[in-house]
Amino acid sequence: MWCLYAVLSALFLGVYDVCKKRSLSGNSVVGVLACSVIISALLLAPSLLTGVVPHIDARTHGMIFIKSLLVLSSWLCGYIAIKYIPLSIVSPMQASRPMWTLLGALLIFNESLNLWQWLGIAVTLGSIFAFSFSVRHDKTEQSDNAPYYIFLILAILLGAACGLYDKYIMRSLDRNAVQVYYTLYQALLMALVWIINRFIVNAKNDRHPVSFHWRWEIVGISIFLILSDYVYLKALSDPSSLIAVVSTVRRAGTIIPFLYGIIILREKHIRAKVLCLLGVTLGLVCLLFGTL
Repeated sequence: MWCLYAVLSALFLGVYDVCKKRSLSGNSVVGVLACSVIISALLLAPSLLTGVVPHIDARTHGMIFIKSLLVLSSWLCGYIAIKYIPLSIVSPMQASRPMWTLLGALLIFNESLNLWQWLGIAVTLGSIFAFSFSVRHDKTEQSDNAPYYIFLILAILLGAACGLYDKYIMRSLDRNAVQVYYTLYQALLMALVWIINRFIVNAKNDRHPVSFHWRWEIVGISIFLILSDYVYLKALSDPSSLIAVVSTVRRAGTIIPFLYGIIILREKHIRAKVLCLLGVTLGLVCLLFGTL
């Protein structure tokens, strides 16, 4: 059952990525992220009054706060990347995140995979390598935005670290407490980041300020992230779940923003990207077959 929860999380995550892309177009990265996180916190805050979230001690709060820092750092880097790099490049490259999670799962949690799961990992890795090779020749999409690939790489590595940390804390913590409190902590942290960006960074760059514009897709970011996180944490709460598989399956959500980038945004150089996505999808199918 935990694998099906991972699939649901992937679908919600795909729509979430599309909402991010639409919200960030010509918009302030910090403004969009701060607004979406605050909305998420407001949506989850009432659960503290209904008894859904249990009382937790100071140590647990500290563990959840660390998760908030990891997630927020990954998001900031990811939002900057997705703003300046075509979505059909960002999404397949983010599919490499489970590979780093797999390495950590093998070394830290001693997870073992069957033949089909290993085959899925191998196919996915091969597809990503082929895609990375093709991008080097894609000068139209790489030349002007090359510096932002650093943020994309940081987002991938931090996201993988967060996945491993999630597996660690979900062995003992209540999933509702984790989701609610880490969202509230993120809202506080983003408020601080927004203040610093608004009054310090923008003050030094007042010639070219990036203003914030409200878009209803920002609400979509909050809603679909809450849904994705809920079923994701529910999957990890199962003692038999494998973080290497859950993390990889979640990347199947890249299909949704990939199609959006091609059909709606009409992004170019599609052939190599389609082959990469087909390879990643085949790898995910193998993982599912080996898990169900």
